Amino acid sequence: MMDKAMEKADVLIEAMKWIRQHRGKISVIKIGGSLMEDESAMTHLLLDIVFMESVGMKPVLVHGGGAAISKAMSDAGLKPRFVQGRRYTDDASLEIVKQVLGHEINNHLVKQIETFEGQAQSLSVCFGTNVLYGEKLLLKDETGTLIDMGLVGTVTRVDVEPIKQLCDHWVVPVIPSIALLDDGSGQALNINADTAATAIAKELHAEKLVYVSEVNGVRTDPNDPGSMIDSITAEKARAMLASGAIVGGMIPKIQACLETLERGVQKIHIINGRLRHSLLLEIFTSMGVGTEITSR
Repeated sequence: MMDKAMEKADVLIEAMKWIRQHRGKISVIKIGGSLMEDESAMTHLLLDIVFMESVGMKPVLVHGGGAAISKAMSDAGLKPRFVQGRRYTDDASLEIVKQVLGHEINNHLVKQIETFEGQAQSLSVCFGTNVLYGEKLLLKDETGTLIDMGLVGTVTRVDVEPIKQLCDHWVVPVIPSIALLDDGSGQALNINADTAATAIAKELHAEKLVYVSEVNGVRTDPNDPGSMIDSITAEKARAMLASGAIVGGMIPKIQACLETLERGVQKIHIINGRLRHSLLLEIFTSMGVGTEITSR
């Protein structure tokens, strides 16, 4: 029993230098995908976020909820339609996005954090506390013709002051990937969660941006978990993109990471949220458990 107690003390000592390094600094954490359907994984992830706040870090939580939205659409007799990996959003779909993402999931995450004795507050358009503003997303097909995505948007502006105020009072901001059209009309837009998290991290000049999903990091072979890269510089990542070593859905994520690093964010992490306490292991241990992408 004493040996186990000393092992715990050793872990805390190892974490101490990382706690001191990150204390008082903002980290943006993005969660989404099927991970959000895994109750056990979400419990450990939210506990990690509460721990971060408890030791003086300033976590900002940005979330999607695609699986829950698709289920709600199916229950309503609506068939999801995706174009270039993004959900086409009409008026009926947007109402479901707002209800599921902006109300139900967002409110649930806030209450869960509070259950774990943390403090959290929603910054959602659905609760009158919007911080994301955008414009309609314009995509092109292979011929260069514009594609109508309906009410899908991209972020043009982030109101950072409400986020900073909550962080300064040790309250975790919880932000869904929904924006308002930046023309004063009050029209809501469905935003890709990676895009939202990237924009928020850039405007906050966050120290870290952490993508938490079902993959354990950047792989040289997408089918081989053993090919994961522990740490990579922006220069090396660009070379891997150019050579075709990074493929599939990891391409836009890495492109977004590189753009974010150029805007002053120091480090970006890609980790597997199904690994118990992966967030703490990545931030507070020397080895880490995912891929760290640095500016140099």
